[in-house]
Amino acid sequence: MSPEVPSPIKSSSDAKAEPIPARGSDSDSPDRRQFVLSSGVVLAGATTSWSQEKNGSEGGGPASGTNASSLSSFPRSRPPKRPRPAEKKLAVLTTIYYYLSHAYHIAGRFLDGYLREDGYHFPSFGVASLYVEQVRKNDLSRELAQEHGFRLSPTIEDALTLGTGKLAVDGVLLIAEHGDYPYNAKGQKLYPRYDYFRQIVAVFEKSGRSVPVFCDKHLSYDRRQAAEMVMTARQMGFPLMAGSSLPVTWRRPELELPLGTGMKEALVASRGELEIYGIHALEALQCMVERRFRPVGKDGAVQGVRAVTCLQGDAVWQAAEEGRWSWELLEHALGRSLSRNAGDVRANCRRFPRPTTWGNFVPGPIAFLIEYADGLQATVLQLDGHVADETFAARLIQPPQIASCLFYLPPPPGAAFLEALTRHIERFLETGQPPYPVERTLLTGGILDYALESRVRRSARLETPDLRDIRYDPPADSGFMRGDYARPVQ
Repeated sequence: MSPEVPSPIKSSSDAKAEPIPARGSDSDSPDRRQFVLSSGVVLAGATTSWSQEKNGSEGGGPASGTNASSLSSFPRSRPPKRPRPAEKKLAVLTTIYYYLSHAYHIAGRFLDGYLREDGYHFPSFGVASLYVEQVRKNDLSRELAQEHGFRLSPTIEDALTLGTGKLAVDGVLLIAEHGDYPYNAKGQKLYPRYDYFRQIVAVFEKSGRSVPVFCDKHLSYDRRQAAEMVMTARQMGFPLMAGSSLPVTWRRPELELPLGTGMKEALVASRGELEIYGIHALEALQCMVERRFRPVGKDGAVQGVRAVTCLQGDAVWQAAEEGRWSWELLEHALGRSLSRNAGDVRANCRRFPRPTTWGNFVPGPIAFLIEYADGLQATVLQLDGHVADETFAARLIQPPQIASCLFYLPPPPGAAFLEALTRHIERFLETGQPPYPVERTLLTGGILDYALESRVRRSARLETPDLRDIRYDPPADSGFMRGDYARPVQ
């Protein structure tokens, strides 16, 4: 018998969630190597200057990896500076670095620290080097290198070796999100995550040692490349973490399904540019439905998928009438939405205009119909025009009820959902233990790849033999943020 599910918890926040900024194409990208070499940062002494941090005017900050908000009277507006060098060195590899980009939010917390429950916190890892492939007029890398003293590297190899010819850092952040890259026929933006990964591995092989690697969002848009990345990390024995911020952001209510919770069907209502937000929706779905299993040890529970279908337009509503997904589950999911539009979802989706910032516009609605190997039926709906957030609902077996929640995303400019992810990245770098298995993102990325292929093949139902036997045990603790991001002054 499945364990009981806790009663719904009322949301502790009535703040309105806002959409994540859309990812469109980027321009004004001069040659990156010319920029780096002309910046005056990559110099003979730059390999050691990365750790020479300046003290703040209010007495500096706590030591690396510690918390001490008492050292600054204004940590929300004038936080302290790191008082001495970080204990460990971090290489950041990114496609682009500008205000509110993923690199800005994630790497920025390793540069500037961030406020936590018990004070102002600096990670024990400090940015030693930064590789930026595309440099635009609004690039921040030169300014930040001058401010923090890290190395601007002309190549990925240089970022990992700090010019020494062998691995010289203790961890790697691979953040290939945003930038000017083409789309393929399936609507996938061809971010070079796999290419960056192969260059990282080459340095590991040459150096005879490796360090933990975090890959932001997808492993790769191509499921075969993603599987190779996971297998390579496994064979070489280095820790690999990937994934979206959705599984670890705040939930309203704070719903954590006990391990072993049986489910009949599940649904996520989402939004956004098809592939770029599709991975967020699938990660939100998977972090919930994986909890229908208890840990089995050895190779883990069979989380795999046997088939995927992508529907578009009126076919989405027809599928609901045929019972292929549940209007009732959608109603429960929408009951948690803070952005829900008034009126008929069908009309609102039909009237949604193309956003000017989207690089690839696919008229909605869109449905991913997912058939899991154990019989669970799940649906992801992208409902632009009706919602601009992500919500979940599932029909549970015991006790028989529908559980639901919102994945709450504190709005920009802070985008604290990426701070939630940074906390887990930091712990991963410290321990070499990812907070959840990388196989989760291998599965979600694979589902997305098949779904986009299904759409261009006129909504064909596609068998997924390479996803069917993906195994892993869900983490005992989901790792999502509790409480509220706002921290009133005491």
